[in-house]
Amino acid sequence: MEKRVVFRSPWLPYLLVMPQIVITLVFFFLPAGQALWQSMLQQDAFGINLDFVGADNFMALWNDPNYLESFQVTAIFAIGVTVVGLSVALLLAYFADRVVRAATGYKTLLIWPYAVAPAVAGVLWMFMFNPTLGVVSYALRTMGVDWNYLLDSKQALALVILAAAWKQISYNFLFFLAGLQSIPKSLIEAAAIDGAGPWKRFWSIIFPLLSPTTFFLLVINIVYAFFDTFAIIDAVTHGGPFNSTNTLVYKVFHDGFRGMDIGGSAAQSVVLMVIVIALTVVQFRFVERKVQY
Repeated sequence: MEKRVVFRSPWLPYLLVMPQIVITLVFFFLPAGQALWQSMLQQDAFGINLDFVGADNFMALWNDPNYLESFQVTAIFAIGVTVVGLSVALLLAYFADRVVRAATGYKTLLIWPYAVAPAVAGVLWMFMFNPTLGVVSYALRTMGVDWNYLLDSKQALALVILAAAWKQISYNFLFFLAGLQSIPKSLIEAAAIDGAGPWKRFWSIIFPLLSPTTFFLLVINIVYAFFDTFAIIDAVTHGGPFNSTNTLVYKVFHDGFRGMDIGGSAAQSVVLMVIVIALTVVQFRFVERKVQY
């Protein structure tokens, strides 16, 4: 029988959800509405002269080859960050769940990177892979790899993908570890008794039971790759070389704050918001069907 909570005061439920409603209105709907309004304006860098241009800013985006190229860069970047971040985190969580000695210390060390600011994480990876001073780049040169991400577009994109995925691995690790610890050990032991090997147990029992956690992290990581990786890209490559790491969110910053194109930057932010909302809806509409709750 379903239990329902009955409030004595009819205003109490609205009062309890009011803080969240206010936060959503102030920090999401209000900025989104302001961006939509600015996207239909053409103004100078000082905001003195304003002209209503309607959809001209949006039309100009589709005639900009650099903006169209940023779609492809963002798609590769988001897929790379999501795949690397989820797969490595799941692997670490799987082995961390099996650790007996010093388990707390091992898990703590894996969580620490999440406390690092994105800009600091970008600087750390930039120094490690710096073509002149980097320790990792020196090791790559000794192995015969001509490493210089400042000139090579593919190396630059790979570097920012690794840096952004490394920053998110700790977050994914926490949820995967919690999901693994919630799986009854009796199921795994029964499968082992029936003769199922580690690989068979993982794909037949563990991974299907982790599907709700995996689906949640999939949505979070895609949103993270689209929005929260700006500082890493700005610290490592500044969108270069040759716009090879110029993602959609970084182009919003570049055109708005460096190019002083406020209206065009606002139009890009609206397009980016629509893309992320559409991707989230598609994931909940189609991907969630494969989730086993």
